Amino acid sequence: MVGFHPVRELLRGAPGRVRRVLIERGRQGQRRREIESLCRELGLPLVEVGSAELRRIGRGAATNGFGAEIGSEPRAAEPAIGSGDPEFVVLAEDVQDPRNLGALLRVCEGAGVGRVMVREHGSAPLNEAAEKASAGASAWLAIERIGSAAQALERLKAEGFWVYGLDLGGEPPWEVDLTGKVVFCVGGEHGGLRRLTRASCDGWLTLPMRGRVGSLNLATAAAAVLYEAVRQRSRRGARASLSGPAEEG
Repeated sequence: MVGFHPVRELLRGAPGRVRRVLIERGRQGQRRREIESLCRELGLPLVEVGSAELRRIGRGAATNGFGAEIGSEPRAAEPAIGSGDPEFVVLAEDVQDPRNLGALLRVCEGAGVGRVMVREHGSAPLNEAAEKASAGASAWLAIERIGSAAQALERLKAEGFWVYGLDLGGEPPWEVDLTGKVVFCVGGEHGGLRRLTRASCDGWLTLPMRGRVGSLNLATAAAAVLYEAVRQRSRRGARASLSGPAEEG
């Protein structure tokens, strides 16, 4: 992983994944001091390397002078990482471009999603390109790799979740109650959601397109839908706060 923001958020959110932190030789300034402070607190080695070594690790991505070597073991869901809402879940299926996956993770973290489920087969790996595109947000998310989206959804439905797919032909999200236990299913760039996943959906959400372009990038569309859910859930929380505790009968 390379880049100041991804490295910093990884150190803050999931330091157990980090083997050592790399910094471009001779780099000074506030960003270096911040990374040095985090490494001291965590007991992690900080190693100066040449810019060519950082570029090699980043595979051509912009490094900003910082990098981190991380473990190769798969990530398990880590529900205690952030402050996301456990009743607010996103399932991503067949998102094949790691940059799109990273952008989607950034949206999910910003919206306070409690868990992101990513179908293992057919989806992009959570590699450096995805981490970079997430701007470090992936370090704060509970990310669960799943084998079967349909089976995962059936399990969630048994727990009381409603499942909505993002696709053409659905209802605008502001016309649907999104305040309870909800799962939002986001399909890939090419084929969308798979047949069995579609069959598991309780409803469909879509964004009206009023221009000449027929669709939006998947992360952009997810952002619009998720923040409509945030708006509704915030209003629900405000109403509950104003009403106060129920009186004892």
